[in-house]
Amino acid sequence: MEFCPKCKSVMMPKGGMIVCRKCGFEKADEGTASYVSVKPRAEHEIAIIDEDVSAGLPTAKVRCPECGNNVAHWWLRQLRSADESETRFYRCTKCKKTWREYD
Repeated sequence: MEFCPKCKSVMMPKGGMIVCRKCGFEKADEGTASYVSVKPRAEHEIAIIDEDVSAGLPTAKVRCPECGNNVAHWWLRQLRSADESETRFYRCTKCKKTWREYD
């Protein structure tokens, strides 16, 4: 994982470069690591993983509401204030539907 030298945010690969999601700083991708791309987001949007999530995300046995498949990749996001719990997102390994679980 690489961090931006300007704002210390996580940098993500984009078109042969590594780009900061926060400030837009770019540098050449040296190809030393594999990342999962995340769409840039506005302050109140939810980041959804838009490429193949099998590149390192864990799986869980959970039923997909769309196709009934029992395996999905999952990740956590802090959507509300820091003193509230995180939201768990799932993406079906079969139909690629994404949904979230509230605590």
